Amino acid sequence: MRHSVKVRIAAFLTLSAVGIVYIAGSYLGFVDRILGRGITVHATLPASGGLFEGSEVTYRGVKIGEVSAMSPTREGVRLDLALEDGTELPQDSPMYVHNLSAVGEQYLDFEPPDDDGPYVEQGDTLEGSEASMPVDEADLLVELDQFVSSVDRRNLQVVVRELGLMFTDTGLALQQMLDQGSRFIDEAAAHEKETIALLDHGLTVLRTQRDEGENIRSFARDLRLLTGSLRRSDADLRGVLQGTPGTARELEKMLVDLEPTLPVLLGNAVSINQVVVSHLAGLEQLLVTFPRTISSGFTGTPARGGGRVNMQYSNKVQPCTQGYMPPNQWRRADQTSDAPIFPAHCDSGPPYNMRGSKYSPDSQGSSSPGRAYRGSYDPSTGLVEGAVDAQGNPVRFLDPGNLSILGDDSWKWLLVGPVATR
Repeated sequence: MRHSVKVRIAAFLTLSAVGIVYIAGSYLGFVDRILGRGITVHATLPASGGLFEGSEVTYRGVKIGEVSAMSPTREGVRLDLALEDGTELPQDSPMYVHNLSAVGEQYLDFEPPDDDGPYVEQGDTLEGSEASMPVDEADLLVELDQFVSSVDRRNLQVVVRELGLMFTDTGLALQQMLDQGSRFIDEAAAHEKETIALLDHGLTVLRTQRDEGENIRSFARDLRLLTGSLRRSDADLRGVLQGTPGTARELEKMLVDLEPTLPVLLGNAVSINQVVVSHLAGLEQLLVTFPRTISSGFTGTPARGGGRVNMQYSNKVQPCTQGYMPPNQWRRADQTSDAPIFPAHCDSGPPYNMRGSKYSPDSQGSSSPGRAYRGSYDPSTGLVEGAVDAQGNPVRFLDPGNLSILGDDSWKWLLVGPVATR
């Protein structure tokens, strides 16, 4: 064997021995002790809880050291904890013994409420309590046995059977639900800010729902009544829904058939409505007085013939036309858009039948010839506001009543009535 090969083998063996010694010393803590690295603190527990020398010490699940030594005391057990160099463990950190796996391997975990100091230093002692200990397996089994024994076996069989029926043939749906739940969690984690905002706003919504609980219950109750009414009227609703398309088609057909004349009719109706609104007071008086006048007129007809009431309309005096829009400028009835106002007035003068507001009597009830009075009528008193006769007495329009009691002479009331009642 050549000399160079021997040198290489010797160097390899030397480096391997140094590496193995360093790794073993680091694992056993010899290196930290020799170099003075790390922090050694103490902890007291009422019992070991399954811990052993070499058990891990964690900070919220992250390893920061191990249990280097254990010694029994009158109060329980004292632990020596070898923490990594630079560890910042708050002094008020509560400690808990947890199981690393289902088969044991307990470890000591510190769970401080915050990261604020003061922090533990070399030689400090942290105290644990009964709350730090895990549940004893024997106690757990005894309590589990008591719980199972407290459940009625027959009822338990029913529950198990119903659970079996409930989850029968639901494997695919449950898998999809779990998969979608995982996707939902991933999306929520990817949008952390939006998720936090949603949770904050959701709390506001839930509080609002709580405050509006009575209104929500009232709404649900009313909705239940509405749906109940719809359910009871199911046959009628079905009839309406089935007949509506045919009715709609018939209505559409009717509107199409009336299309040439309906716009003209509506245009005329608009014009007539404008005239009626402009003379609403006079129309109201006409509707009040005309039926009473007609009822008085027919009572004057004798029962055995001979009497007759006749109204003749003379057209000898022509209406006034000068000052009004010429017929050749009149708009068609189907033109319903707004147009400029024409200042219509009567310029003919007597003997034409003069029309227009300037020929109407004033509020004092002028009785000038050729003018019609348009005062208001009070049905309760029979008085016509502002109207007076030739002697200055107020005009009173009264119901003559049933004149049929006068027999054959009832027609005379047409002459006597206007003179006898005012």
